[in-house]
Amino acid sequence: MSLKGKLIVIEGIDGSGKSTQFDLLRARLDRNGVSFKYQRFPRYDNPSSQLVRMYLAGEFGNSAEAVSPYSASVFYAADRAAAFAGELGEVYENGGLLLLDRYTTANLVHQGAKLEGEEREKYSDWLCDLEYEKLGLPQPDIVILLDMPEGKSLELIEKRGNAADIHEKDAGFLRRCAECARYMGKKYNWEVVSCMAGGYLRTPEDISAEIYARIENSGISLGSVKVC
Repeated sequence: MSLKGKLIVIEGIDGSGKSTQFDLLRARLDRNGVSFKYQRFPRYDNPSSQLVRMYLAGEFGNSAEAVSPYSASVFYAADRAAAFAGELGEVYENGGLLLLDRYTTANLVHQGAKLEGEEREKYSDWLCDLEYEKLGLPQPDIVILLDMPEGKSLELIEKRGNAADIHEKDAGFLRRCAECARYMGKKYNWEVVSCMAGGYLRTPEDISAEIYARIENSGISLGSVKVC
């Protein structure tokens, strides 16, 4: 008999500090003796992400806007479907806890940003049907959205010094993603955590403490999660 697990997602635009918060949450869960499986998406080291890598490298067009949000979404969804066909799906079906850095929610934010109004609504409904119904991927139990002003995100991306992909190098697109993230957060009742306070960037530890409290208050019992 399937027990069904719990699924926690950390989401946000590029440069919002997702990786930092993901690592801090992983470390705290480990310290507290919580058993879980974690995964970052896309899985860049896996063959199932090849189309994602080609897309971000500009091989289908030299800007994010050059590629249909529907086409790009399928690239990312295929990678997630492949992941859940293996160990992730096994852990979830047996009652385990999954911690994910990005998920279907990332398509809602970054591909939804290419659309407006009714077209965005149609897209978001289509995407949720594709991933959660057609592909059978589990819906998140809680989505933590890191709300970072796009200007600060751009500043942090520049400081990072990484080679920017077609999403990160387009300041206009990043602004639209930030707006879309807030829109999707309201539509799907995500837990929005502000990365700023009083005009200043909060410390990673302060943000992490709020994230943990939000998860505990969501009804996910971190003390009684089945060992993965």
